[in-house]
Amino acid sequence: MKQFIFTAAAMLLMAGQAMADPIFGIWRTPADDNGNSGHVQVAYCGELICGTLIKSFDASGNPMESANIGKQIIWNMKSKGNGKYGGGKVWSPDRDKIYSSKLVLDGDNLKVSGCILVVCRDGGTWERVE
Repeated sequence: MKQFIFTAAAMLLMAGQAMADPIFGIWRTPADDNGNSGHVQVAYCGELICGTLIKSFDASGNPMESANIGKQIIWNMKSKGNGKYGGGKVWSPDRDKIYSSKLVLDGDNLKVSGCILVVCRDGGTWERVE
């Protein structure tokens, strides 16, 4: 019986790890137009992927208070396979604009880009923190 319980627990743990997407974690954004950056925690929100701002930093890299902490920066993103994500939105707090975006994961780097109608913007490369 103990062997059965141990095996079942190990299978549940492995299943949970298999379901974790490689994009999940905490990412540091590059400096925005004001020189500020942030940490965005990426995880599932329901069946889709979202990212929430959890920390903000000023141009010197010092933590700062921000009314945007706790707000979603990424939402409705879907994995397209091979480290590519799309179909979702990314909000740029410094410009207060929402972009139809795509993300490309390459190791510990996340390339972010997005468009509003025909105007596209490079959102820079985010670096994995955790």
